Amino acid sequence: MRQIDLISLKLRNFKGIKNFVLESKGSNTSVYGDNAVGKTTIFDSFTWLLFDKDSQNKKDFEIKTLDNNGKVLHNLEHEVEGTLAISGRRRTLRKVFTEKWTRKRGAATSEFTGHTTDYFIDGVPAKKAEYDTCVDEIVSENIFKLLTSPAFFNEQLKWQDRRKILLEVCGDISDKEVISSSEALSKLPAILGDRSIEDHRKVIAAKRAEINKELEKIPIRIDEANRSKPDVAELDEQFLVDDIATLKSRIQEKEAELVRVQSGGEVAVKEKRLREIEGELLQLKNQLQAGTMDKVAAKRESMNSLHSQCNSLQRSIEDNQRRIEQNSKAMERNSAERDRLREQHTITNAETFSSHHDENCPSCGQSLPEDQIKAAHDKAFAIFNRSKSERLEAISTQGRAAKSEYDRMDKENASLNESNGSLTDQLTDKRSEVSAVEAELIVLREGMTDLSADPSYINKQQEVEAIKRDILGLRSSMQDTVDKIRIDLAKVRNEVSSLEQDKAKIAQAVMLYKRIEELQQQEKQLAAEYEKFEHELFLTEEFIRTKVSLLESKINSKFKYARFKLFDQQINGGLAEVCETLGDGVPYSSGLNRAAQANIGLDIINTLSEHYGISAPIFIDNAEAVTQIMDTKGQQIRLIVSEKDKQLRVEDLTKTMQEAV
Repeated sequence: MRQIDLISLKLRNFKGIKNFVLESKGSNTSVYGDNAVGKTTIFDSFTWLLFDKDSQNKKDFEIKTLDNNGKVLHNLEHEVEGTLAISGRRRTLRKVFTEKWTRKRGAATSEFTGHTTDYFIDGVPAKKAEYDTCVDEIVSENIFKLLTSPAFFNEQLKWQDRRKILLEVCGDISDKEVISSSEALSKLPAILGDRSIEDHRKVIAAKRAEINKELEKIPIRIDEANRSKPDVAELDEQFLVDDIATLKSRIQEKEAELVRVQSGGEVAVKEKRLREIEGELLQLKNQLQAGTMDKVAAKRESMNSLHSQCNSLQRSIEDNQRRIEQNSKAMERNSAERDRLREQHTITNAETFSSHHDENCPSCGQSLPEDQIKAAHDKAFAIFNRSKSERLEAISTQGRAAKSEYDRMDKENASLNESNGSLTDQLTDKRSEVSAVEAELIVLREGMTDLSADPSYINKQQEVEAIKRDILGLRSSMQDTVDKIRIDLAKVRNEVSSLEQDKAKIAQAVMLYKRIEELQQQEKQLAAEYEKFEHELFLTEEFIRTKVSLLESKINSKFKYARFKLFDQQINGGLAEVCETLGDGVPYSSGLNRAAQANIGLDIINTLSEHYGISAPIFIDNAEAVTQIMDTKGQQIRLIVSEKDKQLRVEDLTKTMQEAV
């Protein structure tokens, strides 16, 4: 085990203590002093030296010395130096907290601008990071606080953190160990499968809630089904089936009777004779007009051919006329283009050469020789003439092309006009032919036989009218019979419809009875399933209760005085995780006196020291309240209230105890 002892602790201007030296030399030490003399400040200085916090784990606390009015005394160095023995090896840490005063340029006095902290390791200045690393190598902050203050575990940590530490120190109990410890839990592994206890409890809670919802809905659904059931007490399904079959047979008989009446024999004979006479009329008409109709058809075909030829000639004339108009517009644009080219040719032909050559050398600035100047002039003149000649030739080429296109279109228009003249003459001739054929067709139509004057045709028509009157009379006489049959049919069909409705009521009632039985069966199944989950829930709770008992027994066995309550019984029968420290059954946070709290805290420190393999100086505040302080693995610094000691007084507790013996 690594043993950390406090050899000495020196305070200067720290929280009102001007100068104080605690020489404990690694032994158990008592520090006496009246209230407000500075006993707790010693512990604060020790935790500040290591971790920048006071003994209550507060980082923001007042270090500076105050005057009688509570104002800070400035320009003081606030210093703490501690010497530790770490498994026999000494290590001295020192920290100095100083105000920073700065005089700005042009100012007569300095201004307070902040604080600085200087760090020393074995007398050697160090950076903060180096200092923190050194402290952490000695012991981590969280472990050190657990091992130096009897109150830290129970008063500074959240219950979740306390519970976590206890499980780390004493070890948790596996589910397998819990189940094997009780025969009542033997069925639990098969129920859990791959789930944990907590996950399965969540599944059970969800399933129970779901089943409860369904169970609440089922009575409502049964009630709705009962209220929806039609009254069928006086109905007999078999009687209804027989009556419906009888009535449907009567309907078939009535429908057959209606067909027979509507298709009566005499009416059918008359209708057949009517069709025969109408066929004879058509045949007679064809015979009387057969020759004339052929001639009319031939003339009509000839006239249609002539009309088609006229239309073709008219389209050709219109097409030629559109082409003439297009060519005329193109010739106008061509003339304008030729005028533009002539003007461009005149302007280009009038261009004259002008030379502007620099007669001085561009490099040296001296005048160029006459022959060079002339050669340059001749070259430029030749280029000008060639360019002018090429442009004039291009303009002439474009002009000739335009003239050729103009002549082509003018010639084409002349040809088209000549063609239109010939086509117009042909169209006039064809229209004359059309008029002649139309006159011949009129004569043929006027010469056709007048059917209304033919005796045989007249007789046939009169026979048709007589038969139609006979049919109308026969149908009128049988309408009363048809109406009566239809009324009888409607009555029978209404009876069938009424009986079908009664039959549907029986089917609906049967369906609702089945639905109610299904709902009742479903209710039984859900209740059985709910009971199954209730049993599983009981097993999980029994598991938790067994684990609680085993776990608390295992943890409590590690401590001499301290006992721990890790679970709390809920109103709903469940168990909630807690972590309450007990002393003789009394909760630490309510009802336990300071002496018992101190010894329980020391008991916890002893166990934690064993677990972490570290012993550290333990600061016991208000130690005067404890008549019998238990022994600890770590060095004890007892802070005792003593009204007579107006200044802090230090005693070697080990030496005092030896002298007492």
